Order: sequence, then C-alpha cells, then structure tokens
Amino acid sequence: MRGDGFPLDDALRVLRERLPEPPEILLVLGSGLGGLVEVVEGAVPVPFGEVPGLPRAGVAGHEGRFVAGRVEGRAVLVQQGRFHFYEDHPEGVVGAPVRLAARLGATAAIFTNAAGGVSPELGPGSILLLDDHLNLLWRNPLLGPVLEGEERFPDMSAPYDPALQALALEVARERGIPMTRGTYAGVLGPSYETPAEVRALGAAGAHAVGMSTVPEVTVARALGLKVLAFSLITNRAAGLSPEPLDHQEVLEIGKAAGGRLQAVIQGVLARWPGGG
Repeated sequence: MRGDGFPLDDALRVLRERLPEPPEILLVLGSGLGGLVEVVEGAVPVPFGEVPGLPRAGVAGHEGRFVAGRVEGRAVLVQQGRFHFYEDHPEGVVGAPVRLAARLGATAAIFTNAAGGVSPELGPGSILLLDDHLNLLWRNPLLGPVLEGEERFPDMSAPYDPALQALALEVARERGIPMTRGTYAGVLGPSYETPAEVRALGAAGAHAVGMSTVPEVTVARALGLKVLAFSLITNRAAGLSPEPLDHQEVLEIGKAAGGRLQAVIQGVLARWPGGG
C-alpha cells in the first residue's frame, strides 16, 4: 500500500485475475478519443469502479474503464478515461493507472489528450506530437515515499522518447496526416484559461494547453517507461477565437478528428520496436 493509502497490491491482484495477458504498452485515451477501443482484439473491459482504490470516472467523455487486448499484434492496456487533480483526487489515484500498468508488465506508455491550441497555427483538428511539457499544476504525483521501482529524482530532460517520436512522424508522413511537434502546458483547471493566461503560456513556450498528461508522464518516467504523447487540438485557447470555450464542443471535435490520431497510433503499434 502507498503512503497515501492507495491499495496498490489489492488493485494489482484484481487486474491480474481479469486481464488475459500482461500488457506491453499502456495506452491512455483523453476526452472524446475513446474510439480506439473499438479495434482492440479480444477486448476485456474492467471498469475503474471494480478496481480497489480507483473511483469511477467523473468527467463527460471519459468512459472510466480499462480495456485489455491486442492492437496491431501488441498486448495493450487501454485506459479509457483518467483521473485529474481538479477532481480533487490525491496523488496516489492520479498516478495509479501508470503504476499498475508498469507492475503488470508494461514498458512503455502512449498518452493522448484533448487540448487547446495556444499557437495560432494550431486550429481544431490539429495533432501535436509532444516534445516537452510545462508542469503548471503546482502538484507532483511523486510526492511522498519513494515506491519500489521508482526514482526519487527522475531525469526529465527528455520525457518523450526520441525513437518513438521519429516513428510517429514517419507514420504520419506516410499516411498524409499533418502533425507538428511542440510543448504542452499542463494546468490545474477546471476553469479554462483567460486570454491573459494564454498569452503568458505562449510567452513561456507552450504550443497547447490542457489539464492532464503531465502527472502521468512524470510517474511513467520515474518508473523508466518509454513515453510517447499526442495532443488533439479541439479548440483555440481563450483570446484566439471569438467563440466561448465549451466542453461539449471539445468532445465533438475529438470524435470527428480522432480517427486521424487513431491511424497514427495504430501505425506506430504495427511497427513497434522489437517486432511482433
């Protein structure tokens, strides 16, 4: 059990009993991006609420379950929905899915999120390959005792794996899917940013902004997992569009444009380093 009370061992026991095989890769799906579960072969769903310590998902567009199976021949654990600090979840819950996947056998993680475009050239439907991130949530999921298998001070100079990035760019280019690289700013939320905050984020080097991913990537790197991450731009950030921001619109854009991101991810999995 974690120092914050998360029952890691109990959760692992339930998942080991339910999953068909150990996963190689954790695949985390953001708001409106759940379509990838439809191509999981031999899919075995496990709702969050049936895993000790995990609450049910509380955000629209987040199904709130794990789905285990295979995609393009790779054993995956799909996390359909996630836990956010703005829901007042403790660090142990926010980081739990990554810790569970690693202890089940995963050596890599692919994260997706719905984000607002800070750079003017990133309009709705654009795909951003994460090169780096800014942690502006003012919280870190590594607080507390160091858990077995984790580093106390993980190196974050290259949080996203260069070889996997190169593979994603190659797949996107071959399939004619536009994709740019940039920096994601993780903010606490749940309110959207003000125009002044968006200008400050742009000045700090952010290309997109959202309310997730950074804590999970931090845990993944502390565990030594290779990480690949994408933002699907679902709206222009405040001050860059005359339209008010709306979560329902985020979900609709995610569903409409998510197929292109899904195609990239499937292409990456089909050519995953190490063979079938």
